[in-house]
Amino acid sequence: MKHNTADGGVVTVHWDVTEVDGDYSSRVYGSVGLEYDASDASFVPYADLTEATVIQWVKDSMGADEVTAMETRLTDDIAAQETPTQESGVPW
Repeated sequence: MKHNTADGGVVTVHWDVTEVDGDYSSRVYGSVGLEYDASDASFVPYADLTEATVIQWVKDSMGADEVTAMETRLTDDIAAQETPTQESGVPW
């Protein structure tokens, strides 16, 4: 995370999500920019953050549809690894 040192306000969160199913895995990552008001009663400075709070910020910033689409991509990618419909290589 990137945060301002003066008030502890978080301005950027870099995130990474990995889904694992046995020997198969899929990963997506990105970042979100955040705006905050340090005078707001709900403001949480960097030093007081929990993982759950930051995950919720990221999900809220992305929006429910994008979070659902990302979760679907992860699941679909693992399913494709488990039961591939294409292969590469040469026959000799």
